[in-house]
Amino acid sequence: MPRKGENIYRRKDGRWEARYAKGFEDSGRMRYGSCYGKTYAEAKAKAERAKAMQLAGISPSRDGSGGRRNLKSFCEEWLEMVKGNVKVSTYARYSAAVEKHIAPELGDCSPLAISNQMVDGFKHELLVRDGLAPKTVKDILVVLRAIFKYAAKQFPGEFPTIEFTYPKEFRKEIRVLTPEEQQRLTSYLTQDMDHYKFGVLLALLTGLRVGELCALRWGAISLYNRTLRVSATIQRLPSQSKSSKTELVIGNPKSEASARTIPLSDFAVRLCRQIGPSNPLDFVLSGTEHYVEPRVIQYHMKKYADACGLEGVHFHTLRHTFATRCVEVDFEIKSLSEILGHANTTITMNQYVHPSMELKRKNMEKLTAVGL
Repeated sequence: MPRKGENIYRRKDGRWEARYAKGFEDSGRMRYGSCYGKTYAEAKAKAERAKAMQLAGISPSRDGSGGRRNLKSFCEEWLEMVKGNVKVSTYARYSAAVEKHIAPELGDCSPLAISNQMVDGFKHELLVRDGLAPKTVKDILVVLRAIFKYAAKQFPGEFPTIEFTYPKEFRKEIRVLTPEEQQRLTSYLTQDMDHYKFGVLLALLTGLRVGELCALRWGAISLYNRTLRVSATIQRLPSQSKSSKTELVIGNPKSEASARTIPLSDFAVRLCRQIGPSNPLDFVLSGTEHYVEPRVIQYHMKKYADACGLEGVHFHTLRHTFATRCVEVDFEIKSLSEILGHANTTITMNQYVHPSMELKRKNMEKLTAVGL
């Protein structure tokens, strides 16, 4: 049980934090260090050890023998620190970046010995040797930068200044169904429609992400209000146990903006009535209390695309096609952004607006009115 004056308390993430005085800022304010533990006793013991090392003139960022701690130990501490403050999927990405790339390449180095050249070389290896996409490499470097920022607090005035330059991302050509291809797919899906075909068609009509569709229950669809509520998603993430490599996790949507209510069109409402709303707790894709994982519906999507003679089409093509059709009918962009679950309209415009040549030509023809 913590005692008054010890400056030890339990955090919201369940861990214990023990703070100790490290000295004074230039302004005269006290500067504190923090030690974390799964229990009160563990956090207290770490803080007492740090204070003892400080009195002995040894930096708390050094090990018991006075040697420099390597970067890997700071990676582990940083991961433990952020674990309770980020989503499970975010933590899984951070952990993968550390375990697969940062720790194997830079983990044995002292943070104070890392230079700009080493970071640039690390970036080059990720791009050239490992063949990772620029976006993936940028994500790894963002994690590394956060770890450096955490480690720098342990070496006031000593930590080197590292300049991070991220690889340039090249925008890929996004596959969007033409109106004719969309009609062909729609006709195929409405024939002998089952729960899988219905799910694919519903995604095309609403712009749902695959994880959102898999987590959708009938209780989230209101035929009376003609709305669909997105409040969960299913993802396959690295497992936290040793029994399997990955596990399916049902959690909150991708972002705060992703939790949204989508109005349903007349066609979507008719399809919902046709497939037959069942128990509100049943999943839409299965019609039962058992969910369907993303890769299953992605498999069916590929099968449907092949049957319709559609090349280069995957599940996310449906979301881009929905957004493109909306733009083509002059959909108000703010409304479209909220329906897609984006934090702002910039994301919608930059990533999901793909004007067709026909739409571009129509817009060019408007210049006739002004003599061009």
